[in-house]
Amino acid sequence: MGEIKGDKYRDHIYGEGEANTVWKYGAPPNYDVVDKLFEEERTHVWEKGSLEERVQRMLKTYEMEIFHKARIQDLKTVDLDGFTASLNGRAPLNMKQLGEIGGGYNFFLQTSLPDELKIYDPKKETEDSSMNAFMTTFPRGFAIEILHVYSGPPNIVYKFRHWSYMEGPFLGHAPTGKKVEFYGMAHFEVDDTWKVKKVEFFFDRGDLLSGLVEGPLLEGSKTEAAFSSVGCPMMKQI
Repeated sequence: MGEIKGDKYRDHIYGEGEANTVWKYGAPPNYDVVDKLFEEERTHVWEKGSLEERVQRMLKTYEMEIFHKARIQDLKTVDLDGFTASLNGRAPLNMKQLGEIGGGYNFFLQTSLPDELKIYDPKKETEDSSMNAFMTTFPRGFAIEILHVYSGPPNIVYKFRHWSYMEGPFLGHAPTGKKVEFYGMAHFEVDDTWKVKKVEFFFDRGDLLSGLVEGPLLEGSKTEAAFSSVGCPMMKQI
Protein backbone atom coordinates (compact mmCIF):
# COMPACT_ATOMS: atom_id res chain seq x y z
CA MET A 1 0.00 0.00 0.00
CA GLY A 2 1.83 3.09 -1.23
CA GLU A 3 1.83 6.36 0.65
CA ILE A 4 -0.59 8.96 -0.66
CA LYS A 5 0.55 12.57 -0.33
CA GLY A 6 -1.58 14.41 2.18
CA ASP A 7 -1.85 11.82 4.98
CA LYS A 8 1.10 10.20 6.74
CA TYR A 9 -0.67 7.09 7.94
CA ARG A 10 -3.58 6.40 5.58
CA ASP A 11 -4.09 5.68 1.90
CA HIS A 12 -7.05 6.31 -0.41
CA ILE A 13 -8.00 9.78 0.80
CA TYR A 14 -6.41 12.00 -1.83
CA GLY A 15 -5.19 11.59 -5.40
CA GLU A 16 -6.69 10.72 -8.76
CA GLY A 17 -8.15 7.48 -7.42
CA GLU A 18 -10.43 9.46 -5.12
CA ALA A 19 -11.63 12.01 -7.69
CA ASN A 20 -15.12 10.48 -7.74
CA THR A 21 -15.31 9.32 -4.13
CA VAL A 22 -18.44 10.36 -2.25
CA TRP A 23 -17.67 11.37 1.33
CA LYS A 24 -20.26 10.99 4.09
CA TYR A 25 -19.54 14.43 5.51
CA GLY A 26 -19.01 16.26 2.24
CA ALA A 27 -15.21 16.24 2.08
CA PRO A 28 -12.20 14.01 2.82
CA PRO A 29 -11.44 13.76 6.56
CA ASN A 30 -8.49 15.56 8.10
CA TYR A 31 -6.53 13.55 10.67
CA ASP A 32 -3.97 16.18 11.73
CA VAL A 33 -5.31 16.50 15.29
CA VAL A 34 -5.60 12.79 16.03
CA ASP A 35 -2.24 12.11 14.36
CA LYS A 36 -0.66 14.57 16.81
CA LEU A 37 -2.22 12.67 19.73
CA PHE A 38 -1.01 9.40 18.20
CA GLU A 39 2.57 10.66 17.79
CA GLU A 40 2.69 12.07 21.32
CA GLU A 41 1.57 8.87 23.03
CA ARG A 42 2.27 5.87 20.78
CA THR A 43 4.35 3.14 22.36
CA HIS A 44 6.07 1.98 19.15
CA VAL A 45 7.57 3.67 16.11
CA TRP A 46 7.52 0.98 13.44
CA GLU A 47 10.10 1.02 10.67
CA LYS A 48 8.62 2.06 7.34
CA GLY A 49 7.91 -1.00 5.22
CA SER A 50 7.94 -3.41 8.18
CA LEU A 51 5.05 -5.83 8.64
CA GLU A 52 3.87 -3.89 11.70
CA GLU A 53 3.91 -0.56 9.83
CA ARG A 54 2.02 -2.05 6.88
CA VAL A 55 -0.64 -3.55 9.14
CA GLN A 56 -1.00 -0.30 11.07
CA ARG A 57 -1.41 1.65 7.82
CA MET A 58 -3.93 -0.87 6.54
CA LEU A 59 -5.95 -0.71 9.79
CA LYS A 60 -6.00 3.10 9.86
CA THR A 61 -7.01 3.21 6.19
CA TYR A 62 -9.71 0.57 6.69
CA GLU A 63 -11.21 2.51 9.61
CA MET A 64 -11.07 5.76 7.62
CA GLU A 65 -12.96 4.20 4.72
CA ILE A 66 -15.59 2.51 6.88
CA PHE A 67 -16.31 5.72 8.80
CA HIS A 68 -16.07 8.28 6.01
CA LYS A 69 -16.84 6.85 2.57
CA ALA A 70 -20.51 6.90 1.63
CA ARG A 71 -20.53 4.30 -1.14
CA ILE A 72 -19.44 0.68 -0.95
CA GLN A 73 -17.82 0.89 -4.39
CA ASP A 74 -15.42 3.57 -3.12
CA LEU A 75 -13.87 1.25 -0.50
CA LYS A 76 -10.43 0.21 -1.65
CA THR A 77 -9.14 -1.66 1.40
CA VAL A 78 -11.70 -4.48 1.18
CA ASP A 79 -12.50 -7.28 -1.24
CA LEU A 80 -16.14 -6.43 -1.86
CA ASP A 81 -16.94 -9.91 -3.15
CA GLY A 82 -17.83 -11.85 0.00
CA PHE A 83 -16.39 -9.45 2.60
CA THR A 84 -17.58 -10.03 6.19
CA ALA A 85 -16.90 -8.44 9.57
CA SER A 86 -17.60 -9.84 13.02
CA LEU A 87 -17.24 -8.76 16.65
CA ASN A 88 -16.43 -11.01 19.61
CA GLY A 89 -17.54 -14.20 17.86
CA ARG A 90 -20.91 -12.89 16.68
CA ALA A 91 -22.29 -13.92 13.31
CA PRO A 92 -20.35 -12.23 10.50
CA LEU A 93 -22.02 -9.29 8.73
CA ASN A 94 -21.73 -8.38 5.06
CA MET A 95 -21.51 -4.83 3.75
CA LYS A 96 -25.27 -4.42 3.45
CA GLN A 97 -25.81 -5.59 7.04
CA LEU A 98 -23.05 -3.29 8.31
CA GLY A 99 -24.83 -0.37 6.68
CA GLU A 100 -28.14 -1.38 8.22
CA ILE A 101 -26.80 -1.26 11.79
CA GLY A 102 -25.60 2.30 11.28
CA GLY A 103 -21.90 2.57 10.77
CA GLY A 104 -18.65 1.99 12.62
CA TYR A 105 -19.42 2.77 16.26
CA ASN A 106 -22.69 0.84 16.21
CA PHE A 107 -20.83 -2.19 14.86
CA PHE A 108 -18.05 -1.94 17.45
CA LEU A 109 -20.49 -1.49 20.35
CA GLN A 110 -22.86 -4.37 19.65
CA THR A 111 -24.10 -6.03 22.83
CA SER A 112 -26.45 -8.72 24.07
CA LEU A 113 -27.11 -6.99 27.40
CA PRO A 114 -30.73 -6.33 28.44
CA ASP A 115 -31.99 -2.92 27.38
CA GLU A 116 -32.10 -1.60 30.95
CA LEU A 117 -28.35 -2.19 31.36
CA LYS A 118 -27.21 -0.52 28.15
CA ILE A 119 -25.45 2.80 28.60
CA TYR A 120 -24.96 2.92 24.84
CA ASP A 121 -27.56 1.11 22.75
CA PRO A 122 -26.50 0.77 19.09
CA LYS A 123 -30.04 -0.18 18.11
CA LYS A 124 -31.23 3.27 19.15
CA GLU A 125 -28.41 5.24 17.54
CA THR A 126 -28.08 6.26 13.92
CA GLU A 127 -24.78 6.56 12.12
CA ASP A 128 -24.92 10.35 12.50
CA SER A 129 -25.92 10.32 16.18
CA SER A 130 -23.19 7.82 17.07
CA MET A 131 -20.54 9.79 15.19
CA ASN A 132 -21.67 13.01 16.86
CA ALA A 133 -21.58 11.41 20.32
CA PHE A 134 -17.97 10.26 19.99
CA MET A 135 -16.71 13.34 18.16
CA THR A 136 -18.17 15.44 20.99
CA THR A 137 -16.60 13.25 23.64
CA PHE A 138 -13.23 12.97 21.89
CA PRO A 139 -12.59 16.32 20.16
CA ARG A 140 -8.98 15.26 19.53
CA GLY A 141 -10.13 12.08 17.80
CA PHE A 142 -9.64 8.45 18.79
CA ALA A 143 -6.06 7.30 18.22
CA ILE A 144 -5.17 3.71 17.38
CA GLU A 145 -1.86 1.86 17.14
CA ILE A 146 -0.61 -1.64 16.42
CA LEU A 147 1.16 -3.14 19.41
CA HIS A 148 2.14 -6.51 18.00
CA VAL A 149 1.62 -8.54 14.82
CA TYR A 150 1.54 -12.28 15.45
CA SER A 151 1.24 -13.53 11.88
CA GLY A 152 1.57 -12.15 8.39
CA PRO A 153 -0.66 -12.42 5.33
CA PRO A 154 -2.94 -14.00 4.32
CA ASN A 155 -4.11 -14.34 7.96
CA ILE A 156 -2.92 -11.31 9.90
CA VAL A 157 -3.45 -11.50 13.65
CA TYR A 158 -2.55 -8.45 15.70
CA LYS A 159 -2.99 -6.65 19.01
CA PHE A 160 -4.10 -3.01 19.04
CA ARG A 161 -4.63 -0.12 21.42
CA HIS A 162 -7.31 2.61 21.07
CA TRP A 163 -7.23 5.77 23.23
CA SER A 164 -8.20 9.41 23.65
CA TYR A 165 -9.17 11.93 26.33
CA MET A 166 -12.74 12.53 27.45
CA GLU A 167 -12.87 16.28 26.92
CA GLY A 168 -16.56 16.54 26.06
CA PRO A 169 -19.79 15.06 27.47
CA PHE A 170 -21.01 11.59 26.55
CA LEU A 171 -24.72 10.79 26.54
CA GLY A 172 -25.47 13.01 29.51
CA HIS A 173 -22.25 12.38 31.45
CA ALA A 174 -19.91 15.27 32.17
CA PRO A 175 -16.37 15.13 30.75
CA THR A 176 -13.62 13.96 33.08
CA GLY A 177 -10.56 14.97 31.06
CA LYS A 178 -9.13 11.51 31.72
CA LYS A 179 -7.54 9.19 29.22
CA VAL A 180 -9.94 6.49 28.03
CA GLU A 181 -8.37 3.47 26.37
CA PHE A 182 -8.89 -0.17 25.59
CA TYR A 183 -6.91 -3.04 24.08
CA GLY A 184 -8.04 -5.70 21.67
CA MET A 185 -7.12 -8.41 19.20
CA ALA A 186 -8.09 -8.67 15.55
CA HIS A 187 -7.75 -10.93 12.53
CA PHE A 188 -7.61 -9.72 8.95
CA GLU A 189 -7.85 -12.30 6.19
CA VAL A 190 -6.41 -10.63 3.09
CA ASP A 191 -5.92 -11.50 -0.57
CA ASP A 192 -2.60 -11.26 -2.43
CA THR A 193 -3.07 -7.49 -2.88
CA TRP A 194 -3.75 -7.00 0.86
CA LYS A 195 -7.44 -6.30 0.40
CA VAL A 196 -9.43 -7.47 3.44
CA LYS A 197 -11.71 -10.44 2.80
CA LYS A 198 -12.71 -11.02 6.42
CA VAL A 199 -12.18 -9.11 9.65
CA GLU A 200 -12.76 -10.24 13.23
CA PHE A 201 -12.39 -7.94 16.25
CA PHE A 202 -12.18 -9.05 19.88
CA PHE A 203 -12.33 -6.64 22.84
CA ASP A 204 -14.43 -5.74 25.89
CA ARG A 205 -16.69 -2.77 25.09
CA GLY A 206 -16.95 -2.12 28.83
CA ASP A 207 -13.29 -1.09 28.88
CA LEU A 208 -14.26 1.83 26.66
CA LEU A 209 -17.70 2.73 27.97
CA SER A 210 -16.89 2.49 31.68
CA GLY A 211 -14.46 5.38 31.28
CA LEU A 212 -17.13 7.49 29.59
CA VAL A 213 -19.66 7.29 32.42
CA GLU A 214 -17.34 8.15 35.32
CA GLY A 215 -18.37 11.80 35.24
CA PRO A 216 -21.53 12.95 37.00
CA LEU A 217 -24.78 13.06 35.06
CA LEU A 218 -25.52 16.49 33.73
CA GLU A 219 -28.68 18.03 35.13
CA GLY A 220 -31.71 17.48 32.96
CA SER A 221 -30.10 14.84 30.74
CA LYS A 222 -32.17 11.96 29.38
CA THR A 223 -29.65 9.57 30.91
CA GLU A 224 -30.25 11.06 34.36
CA ALA A 225 -33.96 10.39 34.03
CA ALA A 226 -33.35 6.82 32.92
CA PHE A 227 -30.93 6.12 35.78
CA SER A 228 -33.39 7.39 38.34
CA SER A 229 -35.74 4.56 37.37
CA VAL A 230 -33.36 1.62 36.77
CA GLY A 231 -30.33 2.43 38.90
CA CYS A 232 -26.69 2.31 37.82
CA PRO A 233 -25.53 -1.02 36.31
CA MET A 234 -22.11 -2.48 37.00
CA MET A 235 -19.65 -0.64 34.77
CA LYS A 236 -17.81 -3.71 33.54
CA GLN A 237 -21.05 -5.11 32.17
CA ILE A 238 -21.85 -2.10 29.99
